[in-house]
Amino acid sequence: MERKRWECSALPNGWKREEVTRKSGLSAGKSDVYYFSPTGKKFRSKPQLVRYLGNSMDLSSFDFRTGKMLMSKLNKNRQRIRYDNSQSKGKPDLNTSLPVRQTASIFKQPVTKVTNHPSNKVKTDPQKAVDQPRQLFWEKKLSGLNAFDIAEELVKTMDLPKGLQGVGPGYTDNTLLSALASALHTSSAPITGQLSAAVEKNPGVWLNTTQPLCKAFMVTDEDIRKQEDLVYSVRKRLEEALMADMLAHIEEATIEAKSLKEESNDEEMESV
Repeated sequence: MERKRWECSALPNGWKREEVTRKSGLSAGKSDVYYFSPTGKKFRSKPQLVRYLGNSMDLSSFDFRTGKMLMSKLNKNRQRIRYDNSQSKGKPDLNTSLPVRQTASIFKQPVTKVTNHPSNKVKTDPQKAVDQPRQLFWEKKLSGLNAFDIAEELVKTMDLPKGLQGVGPGYTDNTLLSALASALHTSSAPITGQLSAAVEKNPGVWLNTTQPLCKAFMVTDEDIRKQEDLVYSVRKRLEEALMADMLAHIEEATIEAKSLKEESNDEEMESV
């Protein structure tokens, strides 16, 4: 293994960053990153650094892999702090008019104002505590949102089967994927798509809001077998990667133990 260690300018004085490049095994060419405190304490992950330095500095924008502060995240944190401070120091709301319910009702329904008084009682109706109305095509709000890794690189999205087709104005594959994921997380009902054929003619009238923005589809036995083969292949690759990582750590520990033993032998020879 090839080791490189140098000072880390993003951390306090005395902290060092070490990069170890593997030269053998399936993970050859890959590198592991470690950090050492001024006292020599070793840290293998960012959560360990946060627990150790969390009270002395903010590591939310620190990239453990590169050892640098990500300026984009740092600027976002600063903007959020400035926004929160401006909101907390804003002018008081002197408007005495009651707010209006933002519902789909035709008539404006003022909200009942309840002050903090012992004689006041809050009335509740459990029969009206049902699911809140949803805006049509609300899933389109999820378009344009992408997942990024710790290095701020775009994570590749999954490919949907050809049998899944979106419905509604201005839909895309990303919107359809977001709608399906939201439906799986927010509802326990089965996902069948829009069963009514009239939804293609006028989605605003015949849209079933409990189902995602996709046409009706059928999952076949062949689709299930393909998914099982895909899951088996991914698990096999994960098993091989974990085994290679474990062997690399064992080799690293062996090399460290051997080097410590040689250093102790040299010290004994010098003392003699």
